[in-house]
Amino acid sequence: MGRFVIVAYTPKPGQDTALLAAVDKHLQVLRNEKLITDRPGYVMRAADGSIVEVFEWRSQQAIQQAHSNPAVQALWAEFAAACDYTPLSKLAETQQMFAEFDALPP
Repeated sequence: MGRFVIVAYTPKPGQDTALLAAVDKHLQVLRNEKLITDRPGYVMRAADGSIVEVFEWRSQQAIQQAHSNPAVQALWAEFAAACDYTPLSKLAETQQMFAEFDALPP
């Protein structure tokens, strides 16, 4: 059974473009490695500039496999250089009953 995730990435100073580039290829890499489902992913921007991504892993096992997959590890290194992972609770939007974000192009 699939596992939906919601993740927030806060760009490091001067790394907005690098973060967006990593996000742009993220789901394609995961899809190529057969780690996520065919459901569409969603990418949004929070008021503080953080990027929020929603997607569905194929399974808990797929999540585990990603941690030893060379293609995924290379991409995650790009994320590590470009951003910090931010708990959703730190985003002001999540304090509202209905969290709203700006849509980014697919």
